[in-house]
Amino acid sequence: MTQKQKVLVAGATGTVGRQIVAELLARGHAVRALTRNPATAALPADAEVVQGDLTDPDTLVPALEGVTGLHLITFGDAGFTPLETGPRILDLARAAGVRRVTVLHGGGPTPAEDAVRAADDLDWTVLMPVEFMSNALEWADGITARDEVREPFVERLSAMVHEGDIGAVAAVALTEAGHGGQEYILTGPEVLTVGDKVAVLAAARAREIRLVELGEEEAVAQWRAAGQPEEVIEFLLHVYGDTPEVGRTVVDTVEKVTGRPARTFTQWAAEHAGSFTAASGTTGHGVPRH
Repeated sequence: MTQKQKVLVAGATGTVGRQIVAELLARGHAVRALTRNPATAALPADAEVVQGDLTDPDTLVPALEGVTGLHLITFGDAGFTPLETGPRILDLARAAGVRRVTVLHGGGPTPAEDAVRAADDLDWTVLMPVEFMSNALEWADGITARDEVREPFVERLSAMVHEGDIGAVAAVALTEAGHGGQEYILTGPEVLTVGDKVAVLAAARAREIRLVELGEEEAVAQWRAAGQPEEVIEFLLHVYGDTPEVGRTVVDTVEKVTGRPARTFTQWAAEHAGSFTAASGTTGHGVPRH
């Protein structure tokens, strides 16, 4: 049994942050969850929710008191502006006695991740998940309204990972020895096409879903209509049209680190079947992650 520790989780209200909080609590650790607005955090009652802003590191001083582990993200606002305050945050963490740090990779080099990797006196771990299974929630409106998914490049392959498995790996790295200086690529246990994913969702909700393949121009028009910035559209065309090998190759990191197999998309779909049957649907889950 691992000794109880206290961990500060930045980005605690995000898709991955919530999973890290839940996993740490399930493992018997104390959690301090950092957010700009504690009143709307909606986190478990056992988590200590505190206010702080990564772009203003001095606001983190009270939150860092008494913690041994720190989870960081690489952006400073809802617009995914790269966080520039990593060195100061790490200085404050050292002063507070933090020993272990995890950082969620942001899809490319960032100042915050660079600062973490340069911290030779801390046990740091970079978490590098491929596409999140939760990206499928972007289809919820079309499925609930029209029993339909409209996507380009439907034969593209993805080794998508359950966000709970990202949280589990982070929780281990933040509380157990042996993960310092590691870069962990995180995937699920299988490679799926868009058609495979749609079939899994249809089975989970017990109702057929049509898959409509879009051409590139149709996809771009759909993304623009949804308000996606041009740089995001360019990114999507690249990763969907020519998915990097790392995004479509299964690795066993989750099982090696946590001691249990990575969860399947079938499991994820069963957990979220209601999102694809409710009349209201689900929107606003952001840019797909790879």
